[in-house]
Amino acid sequence: MTTALPRPADEKLTLAEICKDLKISRSTFYDWRAKGRAPRCIKLPNGDIRVRRSVYEHWLDDREGCA
Repeated sequence: MTTALPRPADEKLTLAEICKDLKISRSTFYDWRAKGRAPRCIKLPNGDIRVRRSVYEHWLDDREGCA
C-alpha cells in the first residue's frame, strides 16, 4: 500500500483540477473569471491557466461565509 505524499501549498492546480473539485464546467469558471469571482489565476505563456493551491484554498474559505 502506498501513501499519497502531501502536496505543497505552492502547487499549481490546472483548470481541469479546479473544475473537477468544484463540479463545474470550464465555461462556468471562465464566466466567474470574467466577472472577477474566480480565484486569482496565473496565465502561462501558452495560454494555460493555473491556480496556486494556497490561493484556491483561501478563496474557498472566503466563500464559506457567503453561503
